[in-house]
Amino acid sequence: MANSMLAKKSLDQLQGDAESSHGLKKSLGALELTLLGIGCIIGTGIFVLTGVAAAKHAGPGIMLSFVLAGMACAFAGLCYAEFAAMIPVAGSAYTYAYATLGEFVAWTIGWDLILEYTVGASAVAIGWSGYLVKICHGIGIDLSVALTSPPGSVPGAIINLPAIIIVLIMTGVLVIGVKESAWFNNIMVTVKLAVVLLFIVMGVGHVNTANWTPLMPFGWTGVLTGASFVFFAYISFDAVSTRAEEAKNPQRDLPIGTMVSLAICTVLYIVVAAIMTGVVPYAKLDVPAPMAEVFSYIG
Repeated sequence: MANSMLAKKSLDQLQGDAESSHGLKKSLGALELTLLGIGCIIGTGIFVLTGVAAAKHAGPGIMLSFVLAGMACAFAGLCYAEFAAMIPVAGSAYTYAYATLGEFVAWTIGWDLILEYTVGASAVAIGWSGYLVKICHGIGIDLSVALTSPPGSVPGAIINLPAIIIVLIMTGVLVIGVKESAWFNNIMVTVKLAVVLLFIVMGVGHVNTANWTPLMPFGWTGVLTGASFVFFAYISFDAVSTRAEEAKNPQRDLPIGTMVSLAICTVLYIVVAAIMTGVVPYAKLDVPAPMAEVFSYIG
């Protein structure tokens, strides 16, 4: 049993499985992988967590929290890029563990990854649902609390139906195929970057630097707590490594896709955090849709 639990797969065996008739098509280049990374990273972290982390933990120091979290992810990203280039096979950390530490460790990490993506996808879907409710309210349509909130969150809540529908739609897109899902991701990345840039352009002129004082109302403890909180905003950077088997030139394209997407998103996170806390006092950002709150605040 011990030998079975510690059994490993050699690199030749892993690559042989990938090159079999059941292997994935190599159709992604550095640009597609970079856009994939941006698409996975930019989401709930920048649209929801920034406000919550600023209000409860770091204050305007959330900018420093993103710097610290980005640095930690950069080192982790380099590790992922190195492994992905050495073992250009689908599976990410699961595959790396199988090749180096054995079957039991890989099995454990595989379930960890499932848990990570389940929690991440749920949080993103809830974030989308929150913005949908805010948008509908802005145009005079008030969606039922019973159908837009999880049970127990507010009186009368039954189910967060928009979040469920969003998950089902994304599942359908992924089932269609890698080329189609990559194409859809590129469109969504364009939309999300446009929203972020619109937010920056419209918000920068309304920044009141007095809102940045004090910069760290909760001290360095708050900044570090905020960093651990917003680290969740970065966790999907490892999604690039899961596409190793579909990369045309994994030794070149995977490190580029991982590090460039991390760098772009870190800069955007810091700028958005600066504008968000500069326009609205940080204590008022503990809302489901902080970006929309900023737009409402400036009229």
